[in-house]
Amino acid sequence: MAQKDQMPQAERIPVEIVHEDSDIVVVNKPAGMIVHPAPGYPSGTLVNALLAHCPSLAGVGSATRPGIVHRLDRETSGVMVVAKTPRAYRTLRAAFERHEKVEKTYLAVLHGVPRPRSGTLDTLIGRKPWDAHRMAVVERDGQRAVTHWSVLSGHGSLALVEFKIDTGRMHQIRVHAAHLGHPVAGDALYGDKAADRRMASPPRRQLLHALGLSFPHPATGRRVEFFVEPPPDIVYAR
Repeated sequence: MAQKDQMPQAERIPVEIVHEDSDIVVVNKPAGMIVHPAPGYPSGTLVNALLAHCPSLAGVGSATRPGIVHRLDRETSGVMVVAKTPRAYRTLRAAFERHEKVEKTYLAVLHGVPRPRSGTLDTLIGRKPWDAHRMAVVERDGQRAVTHWSVLSGHGSLALVEFKIDTGRMHQIRVHAAHLGHPVAGDALYGDKAADRRMASPPRRQLLHALGLSFPHPATGRRVEFFVEPPPDIVYAR
């Protein structure tokens, strides 16, 4: 098990680079890849892969999470930005923490079609008292979470839904989708296992993809946008 103060090791693991310049690297994280080493997962992470691609990333920001300014769940695929310099790290970290001028767009396959077909959830999200691994919509002692949803298409018992989030709470989209009564297909924590089994191709992971990311570039201040196509297992419910 990796020690808390141990620098992750570089590993030659394939990772798709969407964009790279002297300040940032934007990647398409595959489903199943953890962003940074954690207890029980000392290797095989996105950080390990990026250290091999860009050794100068070592020491940028956190020693154990170099360059990481935001994260995606292990089973969520999609676009992420990583800082390559201390200045970029400080600027991006502040922007993501304050949710200033950062726009995130996701695609998800849900069980059932939300009604209405578009709307906004503005709630508090906090940990369930009896299960530290799960988050939930709570009445108090939580953090504000704002999620906008729009149904793109529906077919039978599935819907393809676009989510845009104004905040970045842990498991935010998954918790809010479940709160709507339409959980993300394949979600092991907040989903509907019986509904998953009834799908023509039962999902092997939560069908959630980070489609787009927009933010001010840390060096120029100009807005940049990056999009990555969803992988084949995201079902387009037409």
